[in-house]
Amino acid sequence: MTKKNIKNIIFDLGGVLLNVDYHKTSEAFQQLGVSNFDNLFSQFKSNELFEKLETGNISDNSFYQEIKKHCAPATSTVQIENAWNAMLLDFRKESIQFLSSIKSQYNIYLLSNTNSIHLEAFKKIFTNETGLDSIDIFFKKSYYSHLIQKRKPHKETYQFVLQDGNMIAEETLFIDDSMNNIDSAKELGIITHLLLPTERIENLGV
Repeated sequence: MTKKNIKNIIFDLGGVLLNVDYHKTSEAFQQLGVSNFDNLFSQFKSNELFEKLETGNISDNSFYQEIKKHCAPATSTVQIENAWNAMLLDFRKESIQFLSSIKSQYNIYLLSNTNSIHLEAFKKIFTNETGLDSIDIFFKKSYYSHLIQKRKPHKETYQFVLQDGNMIAEETLFIDDSMNNIDSAKELGIITHLLLPTERIENLGV
């Protein structure tokens, strides 16, 4: 990877800095009686309910009430919350350290499809593991889909981030673990790298 023209780097969160396992959430919901969870939500797609959650267009409570309709009777909000957060594992310590080492070389940003429930959960994980308040301290700015009310892979999301960060697409590297997200960013002229499950950002040569 050439770093000749790169001035900005936009990082995804899950699968790039934070280890995630979508199967754990799927299995947890199956135990709550949701037989078709993978048809509702996965790494690569989500139905209207999850789209609304990740763009801040539905409250946490409304989300829980909708999910309860798919669960076994008497399923509690806490059980749903725990199942929804089950996918969030641990942070990649070496990758987090790498962010510190490149802050003086590049303008670095975070762009994550997430929601208020997950944000609260992974902030706790991050603090427990590092003793720091938030992963946001490593970035010039963090863009969370439910706060900017835009999510990947919609092109308007990347256009918003580029404009807000005063970035030029051809000078910006975007690192994500989803091909859908990579493809739409690439169409806007953004330099991209699809991070494979075996890869780590600290070994990319940026």
